[in-house]
Amino acid sequence: MCDTMVALGNSTKDGSVVFAKNSDRNPNEPLLTIRVPRKQYASGGKLKCTYIEIDQVEETYEVLLLKPSWMWGAEMGCNEFGLNIGNEAVFTREKQGSEALLGMDMLRLVLERCRKSEEALDLLITLLDRYGQGGNCGYKKNFFYHNSFLIADPQSAWVLETAGEYWAAEKVKDVRSISNRLSIGGIFDRSHPDLIKHAVDKGWCKGKADFNFARCYSDPLITHFSGSLQRSGRSSCVLAEEKGKITPHTMKKILRSHEEGLASRQFTRHSLKSVCMHGGFIFGDQTTGSYIASINDQHQTYLITGSSIPCLALFKPFWMIEGENFSFGEEEADAALAFWKKRERLHRAVIENKIPDLDVYLAERDRIEKEIDRQITSLGEDLSSENRLKEIIDYALAAENELLDDIIRTIKDPGKPGKIRGNPYFRYYWKKHNARLL
Repeated sequence: MCDTMVALGNSTKDGSVVFAKNSDRNPNEPLLTIRVPRKQYASGGKLKCTYIEIDQVEETYEVLLLKPSWMWGAEMGCNEFGLNIGNEAVFTREKQGSEALLGMDMLRLVLERCRKSEEALDLLITLLDRYGQGGNCGYKKNFFYHNSFLIADPQSAWVLETAGEYWAAEKVKDVRSISNRLSIGGIFDRSHPDLIKHAVDKGWCKGKADFNFARCYSDPLITHFSGSLQRSGRSSCVLAEEKGKITPHTMKKILRSHEEGLASRQFTRHSLKSVCMHGGFIFGDQTTGSYIASINDQHQTYLITGSSIPCLALFKPFWMIEGENFSFGEEEADAALAFWKKRERLHRAVIENKIPDLDVYLAERDRIEKEIDRQITSLGEDLSSENRLKEIIDYALAAENELLDDIIRTIKDPGKPGKIRGNPYFRYYWKKHNARLL
């Protein structure tokens, strides 16, 4: 379960494209911040993705990936040209295929091989047609779904929604959000050549006049219980209200938002209907990482938590510069895991009611974020000094580490399980997951 959103330059305060995503997955599934440099390969080579082998290209671009620890692909990320992509699980009437490309594999392939959003759209369609989508997407459980994508570059954005081999695409005009549901209706810019014919053959509509992609192809039951209607409604509403003045802070507000009535109880009950998703139910996930991009032709600035639950986490700045200490190489998976896990320990301590005064932590987190904003604002439009950018990244990481160390020292009885609040199943759920956290 996830939510992804974008605002084009005609809808933002400074004319940049602003893109954001929460990745919602199993609470114990680490989401690693991995940076992969440009690489060259011999002609005719092969590439092993999560499940299948495909043709490799002779050169891949530099990418930043926020990826589940066990798979080849990624939930979201960017490349050296400012291309950004996020993917969503969608639930459709089409049968699940055998092991093929995961949506996360396709996302990474596009970042490694494309520069522009429409080029990325074309490659996604080609990959879907040539290799198909399929395979278990779950972490230590079976979880199968089809995929939708939101793709953005510094000038444009596209939505691609799929149902098995079938798909529809919509060019973004101003603001757009996607969630765990098909959202393209009867109007779209591109589609699979047999999209409508297949729906007619299945009896889902009578013809082009009454065709609606979401209505015809959605699995209504699973889509309903995903909570995606409420989440996409929340993000769409805020984007519409703030159109023309959208900033990364707008996206941060959305990513941290909860369903009505939950804001003071988010650590005592699950919330599938919250954009800031909290686990604790028989099905559903929780936010394991959050990501915001502000991109234009001159520069790209990113805010990344590197940890779960954005209402608790600190957003830290990232620029794709030499010598930064935020991301990890693929060979540094253990260090990337330790980075995520240290922050997750704070979340589990909150769940176990072991933090004496959470408000003290949140106030200091907010102060650090304001200082980061001040430092970024002081740069103005000049982001040419990589030394200065590195200093800001280092400040954010050091300030967060000091805050984490201070708050972790206050944990009551650190070697003993705490008292989880909430209903009996919520308490059982988190006791089980806390015991299994790697």
